[in-house]
Amino acid sequence: MQKLLLSLFAFFLILASSTYYLTPVNADEIEDLQKQIDTLNHARQLSVNATKPLEGQLEALQRQLAQIQASLDVLAANIQAKQKDLDVREDKLALQQALLETRVRAYYIRSYSTSPLLVILSSTNPGEFFRELSYRQTATREDKRVISSITHEVEDLLVQKDQLEKDKARLALLQADVDKNAQFLGGEIKKAKAYQADLAGQIAQMSAKQQALIAAKLAGLNIPRSAYAGLGGGCVDDRGIDPGFSPRFAAFTYGVPNRVGLNQWGAKGRAEAGQNAQTILSAYYNADYTTGYNSGVNIHVTGSNEYGQSFDDTWNIDEYLKHLYEMPTNWPGEALKAQAIAARSYALSYTNNGSSSICPSQQCQVVKKETNDGNWQAAVEATKGIVLTSGGAPIKGWFSATHGGYVFSSSDIGWSGTSFTKHAPDAATSIGSFGDLSASAYDRTSPWFYCDWGARAAYNKTAWLKSDELADIVNVILLAKADSSTQNHLAQPDKPNPDGVDTWDASKVRQELQNRGIKAYGSISAASVSVDFGSGRVSSVNVSGDGGSTGINATDFKNFFNLRSPANIQIVGPLFNMEKR
Repeated sequence: MQKLLLSLFAFFLILASSTYYLTPVNADEIEDLQKQIDTLNHARQLSVNATKPLEGQLEALQRQLAQIQASLDVLAANIQAKQKDLDVREDKLALQQALLETRVRAYYIRSYSTSPLLVILSSTNPGEFFRELSYRQTATREDKRVISSITHEVEDLLVQKDQLEKDKARLALLQADVDKNAQFLGGEIKKAKAYQADLAGQIAQMSAKQQALIAAKLAGLNIPRSAYAGLGGGCVDDRGIDPGFSPRFAAFTYGVPNRVGLNQWGAKGRAEAGQNAQTILSAYYNADYTTGYNSGVNIHVTGSNEYGQSFDDTWNIDEYLKHLYEMPTNWPGEALKAQAIAARSYALSYTNNGSSSICPSQQCQVVKKETNDGNWQAAVEATKGIVLTSGGAPIKGWFSATHGGYVFSSSDIGWSGTSFTKHAPDAATSIGSFGDLSASAYDRTSPWFYCDWGARAAYNKTAWLKSDELADIVNVILLAKADSSTQNHLAQPDKPNPDGVDTWDASKVRQELQNRGIKAYGSISAASVSVDFGSGRVSSVNVSGDGGSTGINATDFKNFFNLRSPANIQIVGPLFNMEKR
């Protein structure tokens, strides 16, 4: 029972520790990112919201524990009733003890006196002889029956008392186990709330300028927001590239933000596996596949796109879609159809069925002056009138290039909660390891499926870190947790400090740790991650080196890694791995 409770608590603690994620980058949600960066109170509220599922699960476990306790109470009441019954029986037997002794004495007397010879000698005639003999035999049999009955009653009483004592002992053990789990559960609830307070405090400690610095680094990574936009850029897998030093460490992220809605490379993989557009969409949305929707809606496009084109145009919804550029058009037809339906739903929802305008850039959906090619136009025509709806209204059919083997709900990444987004693995088989992800994730062929993001020209344009650089990041985390007042000095040393104070270099950070009696790391020899493959999140990062071994909460590690790491090196999502070469 305790092992089960520990496992469940760890699962939801993982969920709580990983849900805080401040870098949504899709379409019109970019503005939400800036608001999250500028408003730390909102960020802290996200932390509170993230712990609610954990508290709900703990409450469920408490209810289960209460049910077990209720069953034990019934068992205890039954045992108590049984004890009373045995006490009454024991009192009755005490009263029968004298009768038993009398019966035993009489039995032996009658057994001796019922000898036919004695009866004959004491009888005056044959009739009297037979009557006397019959009487004495009947009385003897009755004595024997009473003796046997009382003896069995005593034996049964002894057996019942022995079983009762065993039941009491078992009940005591069960009650002790339940009490222990109840105490444990109460403690875990307190720890969960304490963790929430600690996490909120740490998030609050990171200044808005520091958050802005992290966002700026993220923006400089050229992260593909859609499969089409990423055709000319993205990350490079550095595993086979030598930066010129060893040992070396890098954080490899699975997928790219935002992981909500349609996984474009996942749709490609599903289509290649034989799934049709409706099946593909059902994997990414909790929405109704609605046909015959009004195709007469007009969409007003205004603004500029990333290709230097300005718009103030109005198109019918399907004509608008034919100008859309969000997915490579040489992909399977069912993937293109799924994209067309998601994009149609998004445009209708965003504009409230044409009552407002939509921008032509990645802030919304990318359109160009020229129509897309024949494959895409065929997909638009084939899906005419098909929309994803919830409660009869079109949904915002969010999508992004590569999810990294999981689809997330909107609330998972800090957006407003929606009923039509879901959280689920996105793989052909169950996922229990990184090997399972690489083998069965539907988007595994994406060039951004597994990447270390960022680069330094001095080290062969890779994101590899030296052992002492990773040690410095770990030291920064230790110092920030030990003394939050030091945090504004812990930005990356190769850029101006966002808070306008001096940035402490690696040597100064080590000295500050030593001043506080904390052993600092000079080098890291090993780094690994603990992962909840059910939710698709890292729970902790484990490092070893000359400062010993320590485990670091994954959210803390990612935040400070992104703040302190040199150049634009970043971890861009909740699921990542640490590699060493």
